This record gives sequence, structure tokens and C-alpha cells, in this order.
Amino acid sequence: MRAVVQRVSSASVRVGGDTVTSISEGLLVLLGVAATDGPVEAERLAGKVARLRIFERDGRFDASVLETGGAVLVVSQFTLIADTRRGNRPSFSEAARREQAEPLYERFGDALRELGVPVRTGVFGAHMDVDLVNRGPVTVVVEV
Repeated sequence: MRAVVQRVSSASVRVGGDTVTSISEGLLVLLGVAATDGPVEAERLAGKVARLRIFERDGRFDASVLETGGAVLVVSQFTLIADTRRGNRPSFSEAARREQAEPLYERFGDALRELGVPVRTGVFGAHMDVDLVNRGPVTVVVEV
């Protein structure tokens, strides 16, 4: 399981031109699920994201989204599992199929909520337009 975590001032998701969800200050998480992932990985990754210290306090990265009271917007992105080691066309053979990935995507969001983080989600499997204001900019790749 792989997440691209971006610290944002705001983020939103549009499907078909309509805004379906948005957050103000917090994190945008682009989430990729591999075929080898399960609920344990979803819960571990959620814990890492919730506790990731990428918000500034006294000029240092010393606070997490849990401590700042920010929200998390989670967007499914199977392309994060792309294998680009050979040739110029990415292979997605290691990405989980929808019937496996969607419940793990939901489990990731639920695990964040259980930790006390407000969570919004995109529309799984939809073609989405994701808008964000990356604050910093700060972007971190987190894997389990």
C-alpha cells in the first residue's frame, strides 16, 4: 500500500464538473492498493498518516494532522502501484483489482476515523478532478 501525502490549505474532488467533497486545512492522500495488501496494511498506513509530523510548530515539522485538528481527503489512485522499471509503458499488474482495493480503501478511511481524524473521500473508481493548494509545498510518500 502506498500513499502520496500532501499538506494542503484546501483540497476538493470534482466528478463530472460537480464538487463531491472538499476539505480546508489538512492532508490530501492519494492511495494506491497493491494485490498483496490486506486490512493490516490499511490500518498500519492509516496510523502512519495520522501521526506523520509534517505540520510546522516553532519552525519545525513537529505536529501531525491529529494534533492540528485538520482533515484528510482520501482519493483512490491505482496508478501509484505502477511498475516503471521496464520500457516506457507502466505496468499495473501489481495493483489490486477493484473487488479487493475498494474495501481496503474504505478500511483505510475508517481506520483514520477511528483514530479521531475527520475524513472525506473521493469517488472510488471514478474519473476525478482533484484540486489542491499544497502548503509548503510538502509532499511525502508513505508505504507499508
